[in-house]
Amino acid sequence: MSNCCSNQNSEKRGCEKKSLPQKFTCPENEQEYIKVDIKTILQHVKFPWEHKLDEQKYYFCDDPNCDVVYFGIEGSVINKSQLRTVVGKKEKDENALVCYCFGVNKALAAQNTEIKTYITQQIKKKNCACEVRNPSGRCCLKDFPKQVQ
Repeated sequence: MSNCCSNQNSEKRGCEKKSLPQKFTCPENEQEYIKVDIKTILQHVKFPWEHKLDEQKYYFCDDPNCDVVYFGIEGSVINKSQLRTVVGKKEKDENALVCYCFGVNKALAAQNTEIKTYITQQIKKKNCACEVRNPSGRCCLKDFPKQVQ
């Protein structure tokens, strides 16, 4: 069990005795975000051996105005500068990726609606690896520009 549940801040942190919360509050922007698997973080952090990733659960902050990318339930944070991957959801640049499996950036996705159809087909065929390639650990389709959806 996590140490967060044994201290006086357990109610504030949202800990339960039997299981950890699906969502947790980012220490920087104080918004709630969903869990991310350690396997995903290992694919994106620069020096995974410098972090105690197996000792707590982590969450993914997708706020473009927040420097935190991953944060642990026990207070640790991993910022953008500590990653080897540029997190497209946190960047305003049109060259930022929206699909890590097929290398599609925001500009390309906005210009060509057939790309989303192609990627959707590949997902149905299980030819993607969003759970590790995408820093969020989730499917990229929701990250496509609104006009393409």
